[in-house]
Amino acid sequence: MKTAVYNSILNRKKEQSKSFAVLVDPDKIRQEQVGHLLDQCNKASVDLILVGGSLVVSEQMESLVTLIKKESSIPVVLFPGSPSQVTPAADALLYLSLISGRNPELLIGQHVISAPIVRKSGLEIMSTGYMVIDGGAPTTVSYISNATPIPSDKNEIAVCTAMAGEMLGMKLIYMDAGSGAKNPIATSMIQSVSQHISIPLIVGGGIRDAEQAFKSASAGADIIVVGNAIEKDDSLILEMGNAIHSASRLVP
Repeated sequence: MKTAVYNSILNRKKEQSKSFAVLVDPDKIRQEQVGHLLDQCNKASVDLILVGGSLVVSEQMESLVTLIKKESSIPVVLFPGSPSQVTPAADALLYLSLISGRNPELLIGQHVISAPIVRKSGLEIMSTGYMVIDGGAPTTVSYISNATPIPSDKNEIAVCTAMAGEMLGMKLIYMDAGSGAKNPIATSMIQSVSQHISIPLIVGGGIRDAEQAFKSASAGADIIVVGNAIEKDDSLILEMGNAIHSASRLVP
């Protein structure tokens, strides 16, 4: 079983180094934009490129991943919204289980359907406990998942959910306020969750500037994911990368 990407994430966590992941939605990028985006990612020393989205209605998933792999050495990790969003051209796959909701299809049902495809892909599989957090506005992920997000001020629910995910054998915990969230996940929640789990913590949704990215990383997130803000202004990549990586130096 492949473990290269996950081992690199674990090593960075062990070294107390924060990681920056850029989320690329195949529905929201044209192939002629990819070169410039990757140039920005390379300059910012982006650690991971996530590819996927809640819908993905375009048919360019595989060609997009292939192009990214051709133009950059940054690991490409699939962030699938459905079993159809799988291509062996990537390096790894976040195998998401929606542990914050009570929708059995996204807890295990879709995994049963996708298992043969995922196994055949040869991708490195990283089981991920996915937690949707209320970001102050309805998002695509909350609508598609048909699951009530964890309230933004209920740190204890988030902590217990993350702990359960780790004890069930998840390799990663991903707390997401969703694309286009009005508010990012509170630093107090990030801090509480990070203090109660030993596996890497990914945080995304509602992070629009370098200051917020820095705060989320400093609060305990091991990987910061930014997508929507970069879609609007990819010049933010270098600024956010510097902020996130500088948070590593502040970890006691």
